[in-house]
Amino acid sequence: MIDFPILTLLVLVPAIGSLVVAFISNRQPDLVKVVALLTSVLTGGMALWTLFAFKKADSGFQFVSQHSWIKEWGISWHLGVDGISIFLVVLTGILFPLVIAGVDPHHDHKRYLSWMLLLEAGVMGSFISLDLFLFFVFFEIVLVPMYFLIGGWGYDDRVYAATKFFLFTMVGSAFMLVGIIATAVIAKADNGAVTFDLIKIAENGSFAAGTGRWLFFAFAIAFAVKVPLFPLHTWLPDAHTQAPTGGSVILAGVLLKLGTYGLLRFGVYLFPEAAVWARPVFLTLATIGILWGAIAATMQTDLKRLVAYSSVAHLGFIVLGTFALTSQAITGGVLQNINHGISTGALFLLVGMIYERRHTREIAKLKGLQKVAPVFAAAFMIVMLSSIGVPGLNGFVGEFLVLIGSFATARWWVVVAAVGVILAALYLLWAYQRVFHGEPDDDNKSFRELRWKEGMLLLPFIAIIVFAGVYPKPMLDRIEPSVDKLLEHVSQHSSWQVPVVEKGEG
Repeated sequence: MIDFPILTLLVLVPAIGSLVVAFISNRQPDLVKVVALLTSVLTGGMALWTLFAFKKADSGFQFVSQHSWIKEWGISWHLGVDGISIFLVVLTGILFPLVIAGVDPHHDHKRYLSWMLLLEAGVMGSFISLDLFLFFVFFEIVLVPMYFLIGGWGYDDRVYAATKFFLFTMVGSAFMLVGIIATAVIAKADNGAVTFDLIKIAENGSFAAGTGRWLFFAFAIAFAVKVPLFPLHTWLPDAHTQAPTGGSVILAGVLLKLGTYGLLRFGVYLFPEAAVWARPVFLTLATIGILWGAIAATMQTDLKRLVAYSSVAHLGFIVLGTFALTSQAITGGVLQNINHGISTGALFLLVGMIYERRHTREIAKLKGLQKVAPVFAAAFMIVMLSSIGVPGLNGFVGEFLVLIGSFATARWWVVVAAVGVILAALYLLWAYQRVFHGEPDDDNKSFRELRWKEGMLLLPFIAIIVFAGVYPKPMLDRIEPSVDKLLEHVSQHSSWQVPVVEKGEG
């Protein structure tokens, strides 16, 4: 593999960019924007390069970079990507420059952009870390800029929402820190020395059943908060509703994926026996989340809050696929991570544009927008249909794979969860009807049509929505080998027998 430290640069470039932006004079606002945009574009370009150079048939970690950091404690700078994480890295690299280029924070641009770049560095580091301590560092770094972005640039109740987000995440992280230290110490007997290396612990560790289950839940609580999984989801609607548009896009697009990714990478991979044992709990919570999120979304009067609750439902499908423990279901869950980030991120962008025009997100105050802004309505409809899961758009592929892949091992959970697909169509189509159909009143007659800059911002989202819906094979070809290797690992370290499904079936 190429020795060029591309993954290290994916972290260092935005981190250094954040510092540079922070030290630029307030009297040079244009320079601040240029530096931030160039930094994010460079990071996105490197992320795309890793995708093009990625060997799709290789199920292991690629572009690995490993250097001793704190030798006495067995902590190392260990980075790598596989089919499970590569598209999350690319999604992060794509979303940040789009948000920086297309979303105006309205005040204090320098601090806003500096926090954004630090957030990008933390997210990148979380997705590529193969050392437990290093992952925890990046996982916590992410918390700080998101707290300040919500609290500094959000709406009326932003301080309450930011504090709630911070407290929920910190409590979950406390459990994970204890779990990380305990895992490293207990695994010492199998590795000959204390190590935080994810691969060494997962491959060589032989935790007693009871011990592994306690450790698994220490990690799982932190990730369940981040997903968020029912009933730990209550911080999310407030955070989304009060966050600035750019913060909502990043929160939905990549931050929530730290939870779903963590359950797979640091839950199922590290503690396969415990993950198999805990399947019924997580399948049940995921199914409840799907239904609860959908029902709650249907009841919302605020359009942004409706989209926020839809995230709870969609992320429930990802957790369902993860703990179904079949190749199709996990592959669908990994793919749905990306699909949700694109579709829901675009929905938050569109809701933000509506607010900029009307200074309200109340559905009752929005009516007939399709007549005065047909192009805007068309863009909203495409994104909405992808979120519903209409065939031909990206949302369908992931949900279909999750449902069909889960049916063999979680049949009754799938039957109940499938109701969530129907409810998604209900609350999104009903919201679209109330906002865009009918005759516009005096307040909505002046609603501005989609501008070319806004159209260029939405174009990458719509292009990915259509391409991934029509031709998902390039993504599936890179995800499946790593998923199959993970399931083989689960079978070797637990009593789980993965159902054999021919590739041509389903």
